[in-house]
Amino acid sequence: GGVGSWAVEALARSAIGKLTLIDLDNVCESNVNRQIHALDGAFGKAKTRAMAERIWAINPLCQVQEIEDFLEPDNLEHFIGAQDYDWVIDCIDNFRTKAALIHYCRRHKRKLITIGGAGGQIDPTRIQVADLSRTDRDPLLAKTRKLLRQTYGFPKNLKRRFDVPAVYSDEQLRYPAANGQTSYQRPEGAAASGLNCAGGFGSAVCVTANFGFIAAAHVLKRLAEKAT
Repeated sequence: GGVGSWAVEALARSAIGKLTLIDLDNVCESNVNRQIHALDGAFGKAKTRAMAERIWAINPLCQVQEIEDFLEPDNLEHFIGAQDYDWVIDCIDNFRTKAALIHYCRRHKRKLITIGGAGGQIDPTRIQVADLSRTDRDPLLAKTRKLLRQTYGFPKNLKRRFDVPAVYSDEQLRYPAANGQTSYQRPEGAAASGLNCAGGFGSAVCVTANFGFIAAAHVLKRLAEKAT
């Protein structure tokens, strides 16, 4: 999507030779503002297929596995456990599935980097990487962290780290306002969430793309360190 497609683009252009894409969505017109594969002629196509074709245009030798499905807590063993991944980049926007994936990867010693919410922000220079236990001003990661502590046995001691790298921004969120403008005030009675058109956060490609690029850069750095 708005983050994952850019992470994949960076990995493909950095000579990563094997990539697995997991998503059930199709490309649509509302994706044009933030997703690299949202182009005229691609609307209606599975996002995994659209991204795979883009990868092959960059590197015809790249091995791409397309999985047209959503990750869920009950299919992690099938989609994550059955593969020998060097890294997992988590771009999920559902905190329950996000927490389940993080727990699964920690339990099975799979390297993972998680990514917070990319909507409601305009300043890409505020994006950074920190341990998931240390992120700030990110509601998605805050909910994920709370669930990990309550359900999955992650440390409740605030001084202890999770040892899970997280990409997040410390920029104050902007919410959609009734007058068509934006506001720092959270709407009463209804919480904006996601990047959907029906009441969701607005998004800027300069921000969403950099979330993906920073995650990819972290993975590439770790792979290079492992190789030396």
